[in-house]
Amino acid sequence: MELTRRDALVALAALGAGSAAVGQRRDPAPDSETVTRTLVAVAEVLYPERVDVTESFVTTYVRGRSHVRSDFEAALADAVVVLDRRGRGTHDRPFADLGPDRRRAVIRRLGVDRVRANPDGTDAQRVRYFVVHELLYALYASPVGGRLLGIENPPGYPGGRAAYQRGPGGT
Repeated sequence: MELTRRDALVALAALGAGSAAVGQRRDPAPDSETVTRTLVAVAEVLYPERVDVTESFVTTYVRGRSHVRSDFEAALADAVVVLDRRGRGTHDRPFADLGPDRRRAVIRRLGVDRVRANPDGTDAQRVRYFVVHELLYALYASPVGGRLLGIENPPGYPGGRAAYQRGPGGT
């Protein structure tokens, strides 16, 4: 299942961002390419194997999310710096250039899987809040993520009358 730009727009609609925010152009962050590459790399190890992560999905979601919360882009860039610093410190490469197993190891060593998300907390808490939770929300608020969970119409996604009239399981 491939995640597309449209899936990102649906996830943003669930946040209340809408497509108008995505259509507005802002100057990209100085290292927006690094941020995007790193988020795609995290998503590749975070999402189920059946999901094909696309750069357009991540870029569209992040750009739209930045319009909902003005400090989001800077906080996200800070969290990416943490991942890159750990990747370089352990494997002499930026996080996005590591293989999937090494990416998982960096995330685990950082402790992201053992902390509560906190936007003002430790490095691990901020990575969990701004990277892991945002990527998971983007996936599961999209139609592709909803289908993975058996929810044809995730909140915010208009499914039409036919889907509304069917019972659970599509019957």
